[in-house]
Amino acid sequence: MEIDVKEKTDNELKFTVDGVDVSFINAIRRICTVEVPTMAINSVSVFKNDSTLFDEVLAHRLGLIPLETYIESFVLASECDCEDDCPSCSVSLILKEKGPKVVYSGDLSSTHEAVKPVYDSIPILRLDEGEEVELEATAKLGLGLEHAKWQPTTTCAYKYYPKITIDDTCEVCKKCVEQCPRNVLEYNEEENKIIITDIENCSSCKTCMRKCEQDSIHIEVQEGKFIFKIETDGSLSPEEVLANACDILSEKSDKIVAFCKGGAKK
Repeated sequence: MEIDVKEKTDNELKFTVDGVDVSFINAIRRICTVEVPTMAINSVSVFKNDSTLFDEVLAHRLGLIPLETYIESFVLASECDCEDDCPSCSVSLILKEKGPKVVYSGDLSSTHEAVKPVYDSIPILRLDEGEEVELEATAKLGLGLEHAKWQPTTTCAYKYYPKITIDDTCEVCKKCVEQCPRNVLEYNEEENKIIITDIENCSSCKTCMRKCEQDSIHIEVQEGKFIFKIETDGSLSPEEVLANACDILSEKSDKIVAFCKGGAKK
C-alpha cells in the first residue's frame, strides 16, 4: 500500500491510496464517518429560558455544536459502569447569560478544560432586554451510529484514480479542451497537442470522449488506486480520525481471525 498526501489543512486531508481494493477503502470511509467517537452534548437541563426559542430547539442547537475531543480521556457512555453520568464518560457545560445580546458557543463554560466548543462564534440564540437563559448541558462520548451529532466528519469520500489516454489519431480539434467542465485538459501551442494538466480533478464524466469526433481520447480508472478526502467539524483532526479508523478496522479484523481460528480448533 502506498499513500501520498496531496492537500492538508487543520480540518481537511486529501491523499491517494494505491494497492487496495474497494472493500478496504469503503470500510475505512464508513468507520471514519460513524464509528470514530467524538464528544457531543447529549442532554440539557433548562432552568430558565426567556427567549423566543423553544427549549427543544435550543437543546437541538446545542447538540450540534462541535466539541474538542480527546478520546483517550473518556470512555463511551454505553461502556461506562456508572448508572447515569460521571467524570469518566461525561462533561458538564454551563450557560448563563442576560440580554440584550446574541449568545454564542463561546459563552458555554465547561467543567473540563480540554472539552470546549471548537468554534466560539456559533450563534445559539438572541436575548432581548430583560431576557435570561440558564442551563446545564451534559456532553458525552458517542458514535455516529447512534446519532449524526457524533459524526466527526462533514465530508468523507473516495473515488477511483482516473486514467486519461490520448491516441495518436488526435487531430487537435480542441473540442475536448473547450468542453471539459473541470479544466483537466489544455492545448499546448508549442507542441500542438492536448496535454493533461490536473488529472486528479477529473470526475470521469467523459464529456471529452463524447465530443471527440475521432474517438481519440479515453477515460478509464486505475484499479486499486483511489483519491480519498476527509473533512472534519474540528472536534478531531483528519489525521486523528483516519488513525482511529484504521485501529478500529484492525481490531475488527483481529476478532474475525481469532474467531475463525477458534472455530477451526473445535
